[in-house]
Amino acid sequence: MNLDALFAMFKEARTLSGHTDFVVIGSLSILGLEQSFEIPDSMTMSNDIDCYTQADPGRIFDVVDALGENSPYHKKSGFFLDAVSPELPSLPDGWRDRLIKVECDGLRAWFLDPNDAALSKYARGEPRDRRWIQAGILAGVVSMPIVMARIGSTNFYDSEEEQRARVLVEEDRAWFEIVKDSRAEVPRADSPST
Repeated sequence: MNLDALFAMFKEARTLSGHTDFVVIGSLSILGLEQSFEIPDSMTMSNDIDCYTQADPGRIFDVVDALGENSPYHKKSGFFLDAVSPELPSLPDGWRDRLIKVECDGLRAWFLDPNDAALSKYARGEPRDRRWIQAGILAGVVSMPIVMARIGSTNFYDSEEEQRARVLVEEDRAWFEIVKDSRAEVPRADSPST
């Protein structure tokens, strides 16, 4: 998935709904950085665009028959729109202020900040979410210090979800320390041999 494919779908959604502003959450929110960052392929493998219309979130459900899973659009393009509510994901306070705006052909897509998306994924805790987060950490687009600073203000569904997220954040913090240490031990090609 890339921005061109995403905006092609949003053009269809605009025709069906009359809306021009769409908020993208989930894995493909990373596309908000596509114009300024080489995104790892493993972060853009999803074929569903989790989104809602910004001005009237409920209107996104009006386009599901035409653009959703198993729709003619899905069968033709390989991608589908997954209509969601802005209340669905567990996100930290201030996430709306950090949305990343990308404009194209009179459309505006608003993408979650990668660290906010990571917190939402920690709340879900699925293996594919962990792979996305770890790819983001390795690429330098997800910051463990920022994630750890924002976890305290995250609106989790319940205490069980919060506990699971905190455990996973700590596991990834420890994992990344090991990764950093192992990278530091690898001799550089331009260093003198002993």
